[in-house]
Amino acid sequence: MSSWPSSPVSQTPYSLRPPGASEIMPRLYVSDLTFAENANALASLGITHILSAMRGFVAIPTNLHLHRAQYPLEDLPFSELAAHLPGTTAFLRNAMNEPNARVLVHCMEGVSRSTSVVCAYLIAEFGWTPTQAIQYVKSRRRSAEPNFGFVQQLEEYAGSLRPPPS
Repeated sequence: MSSWPSSPVSQTPYSLRPPGASEIMPRLYVSDLTFAENANALASLGITHILSAMRGFVAIPTNLHLHRAQYPLEDLPFSELAAHLPGTTAFLRNAMNEPNARVLVHCMEGVSRSTSVVCAYLIAEFGWTPTQAIQYVKSRRRSAEPNFGFVQQLEEYAGSLRPPPS
């Protein structure tokens, strides 16, 4: 991962970084709902794509002309996460393949749903194990804590991506 270019956020001292958002890898961020609904905060990072990992209305600023997707996830251990992961991963993959895209994934608090979605992307894109993805995301966002049901579903998702034994 050291081959990733640095970004404006990683060059900014931690105490001066925008509140609520964490850079997981260059051009990919996780935040809470408050950050996602703040036009100035989104503009400060140059966000072009937003993935909302929660139910209900999200007041994404319309004047920024963002690409967005919303997946109706609840932060409960037995909520269905796995069924949404192919769609969330495809959205993130497509966005990250655009060289100028800057992507924000958020939920209510930026702790479980959003971080689980980003972990799934890392698993699918880089072949990481769920444990590797979770540890990495936690190293980039201190508050990251996918609930135990989501961790199990990340294991299932990783298994579904492996080729069947021959």
